[in-house]
Amino acid sequence: MIKKSMQDADLSIKKDDIDLFASLSDSEFLEVKDLFHYKKYKKGAFIIAENDLVKHVYFIRSGLVKLSCFDDDHKEFILSFAHENWWETDFPAFYNQTKSTLTLQCLEDTETYGLSFDDYTAILDKHSLSKYFLEKSIKGHIANQNRILSLLKHKPKEQYEQFLQLYPSLLQRIPKSVLCLYLGISRETLSRLYKTR
Repeated sequence: MIKKSMQDADLSIKKDDIDLFASLSDSEFLEVKDLFHYKKYKKGAFIIAENDLVKHVYFIRSGLVKLSCFDDDHKEFILSFAHENWWETDFPAFYNQTKSTLTLQCLEDTETYGLSFDDYTAILDKHSLSKYFLEKSIKGHIANQNRILSLLKHKPKEQYEQFLQLYPSLLQRIPKSVLCLYLGISRETLSRLYKTR
């Protein structure tokens, strides 16, 4: 069992903290703001551990997280990274309110605003925010399909260059060993790619 480490804080959310609130009136914002629960996690902490019941979707206020799964031999496979102003969770488990098959772990000290499934569905219905979340979902699906195609079609160098093009600011924030796992390459291969830049 993976032990979680987190600190709660009393940090009131502001209207400009999440772009979700842009379409809400001031009175609507006051109605929904307390549904978002602030939590602070230390580097290395698990926001979601495998087999957790996934009760929240998380808006990343600051920091960097990785979404991973493990095979039966405990080999890790990294699906994605999320950083400031991104939403992340184990989406199948969240939408179905089941236990997680994925883990969400902090690569840096991270601050989140969590929104429970019940509150998520309530604000969708009451405040017509379906379009906002649909657009976020579509962008996520596009990114996932592009990643799958890259893994299927491209050699390590092309995958690495694509990562640099899409996420240049993350290169200094992600440990090389973690980037290797994400790209599915060895440390030696990554070292060669660094030298050819």
